[in-house]
Amino acid sequence: MMYPDVTDAELSVLQVLWDQGGATLRQLAETLYAHKPLPGAQATVAKLLERLEAKACVTRQRGDGPQQFRPAIDRDALIGWRLQTVANQLCEGSLSPLLTSLVKAGSLSARERKELSSLLTKVTKTN
Repeated sequence: MMYPDVTDAELSVLQVLWDQGGATLRQLAETLYAHKPLPGAQATVAKLLERLEAKACVTRQRGDGPQQFRPAIDRDALIGWRLQTVANQLCEGSLSPLLTSLVKAGSLSARERKELSSLLTKVTKTN
């Protein structure tokens, strides 16, 4: 499946929706601009939601009361697609150099290394 290009600002909206499962425009604006409230925050978020809806990345639940927005795309699927895109651009499609670079960067916690090891063991057993 191909995913649309999502800007960093749009991605920040999706992150909140993934974390919360859904939110109203007001809740999104309050969450995204909690550290620095802006006068036009709700208008900015509304525009981002319009763009995400046009890209089929969010759904809008209309009805009585405030509209609810929910993610229409899966976080893990978008991550996989973006990583594959980077691998295609930088590594001739191979994920191995990309993954090796991430592991060597030393930014993995002990818990993350354990999860990665378990995942590799599981994948090796099923193949």
